[in-house]
Amino acid sequence: MLTLPNLLTLSRIVAVPVLVALMWWPRWHAGYIAAFAVYSLMGVTDYFDGYLARAQGTVSKLGIFLDPIADKIMVAAVILVLVHNNDIPGWHVIAALVILLREIAVSGLREFLADLRVSVPVSRLAKWKTTFQIIALGALILMGGAPDFAIPFTGGWINPWTVGVTTLWAAAVLTLVTGWDYLRVGLKHMD
Repeated sequence: MLTLPNLLTLSRIVAVPVLVALMWWPRWHAGYIAAFAVYSLMGVTDYFDGYLARAQGTVSKLGIFLDPIADKIMVAAVILVLVHNNDIPGWHVIAALVILLREIAVSGLREFLADLRVSVPVSRLAKWKTTFQIIALGALILMGGAPDFAIPFTGGWINPWTVGVTTLWAAAVLTLVTGWDYLRVGLKHMD
């Protein structure tokens, strides 16, 4: 039951309070840099827990249960702290809210469908949504730690803020599309 993949998943859940604590004080650049490192490590463990479980043939019910929970806890915690610290300001909060609401709705829908023994596979668009979401949150955390950081991009410079906000909105749009796809499947099974 406590296989290496499951321990990696559990480590992501345990790391969430550390991540939140490091980001709690706005403009504490060292905290945000450390949070970016923790966030990146959490992303690496997310990849490896699934990879190892499949490669070792140790996919377990506990892992299937905990993996999406670990992801949702991390995403929700990071979004809430970024909004609290005004790292996601103004109208951009709408994109963050869309992502949070979809996570809650899809979780409820999956639970409902599981009782009916209906499986809803993750679509390719949902994987893109997750990719944009992970990049967005990572970039916004990095921006809190290195506000003057920029890299050359097509004849100019691009900073983590631009990457973060752009991919946050891309994730929000894909969130609406994939959320609607899941809802359509669910509606077929409702009386």
